[in-house]
Amino acid sequence: MVAHLVLIDALNLIRRIYAVQERPFLLTQSTADNELSQNTKDQVLYNTQRGCGQALAKIIEKLQPSHALAVFDSESPCWRYQLFPDYKKGRKKMPEHLADKLPAIQDEFMKYSVDSLISDSDEADDLIATLAIKVALRGQKVTIISTDKGFLSLLGANICVYDYFNRRYLDEDHVIEKFNVKPSQLVDLWALMGDSTNKIPGVDGIGQVNASALLNEHGSLNAILSATNIKPNMSKKLQGCDEVVALSRQLLTLKLDIPLGFNLKDIRLTSVLEDEKN
Repeated sequence: MVAHLVLIDALNLIRRIYAVQERPFLLTQSTADNELSQNTKDQVLYNTQRGCGQALAKIIEKLQPSHALAVFDSESPCWRYQLFPDYKKGRKKMPEHLADKLPAIQDEFMKYSVDSLISDSDEADDLIATLAIKVALRGQKVTIISTDKGFLSLLGANICVYDYFNRRYLDEDHVIEKFNVKPSQLVDLWALMGDSTNKIPGVDGIGQVNASALLNEHGSLNAILSATNIKPNMSKKLQGCDEVVALSRQLLTLKLDIPLGFNLKDIRLTSVLEDEKN
């Protein structure tokens, strides 16, 4: 029997559910700093915890996985911050009261036999990528639950990405339609054009249109940088960009070799959904 592993980008799921629960209260908030009262915070957190459980139940019911795991970011800065201090600079931090609620949400996940993995030093993206590739190479199926575009570079015969909020798979056709390159070219694309979401620099003056055109013509970033037949205006922009492109590519590349310390059998699901219904 082929295993089907569902890997949940936990903070991606939790923060989006929290935002949905918080939004109605912010719309009626009269304070200038949008600070909610403690009673309101408690209500939002309760709704978020419940919503996360309901979302997980729907994910399991739809995808029917044999194994599942919720993967969380490390609480300490990952290696990317050491390499590039401006990584994710300016991104809104998780509210402290939501961070304090994470253990309770992890307990909510455990009601469905879905354990949580939290690294001491790595991002969830790298943990998910490592586990996804390891399982996929054994011919097993992997579904990543996330809206993070970074996982699209992992798409393949045994790895797919599912957007729970829009109830759709983000497949190769989606990548080609949105980025005009293949999934295997995405890291090179973002290294050229930069990734504003994570504050990763690219080549000045090269946006998605030019970056995708270069990749479709030459195939890879290395081929572009060594090409001698690039138009003069584009060649000028690429001059002297080797270091910034190499840095960007390193920041964008997901790690695939993190020691995990557990086996697939440790995260096998039980028939909890049937138990919940009875």
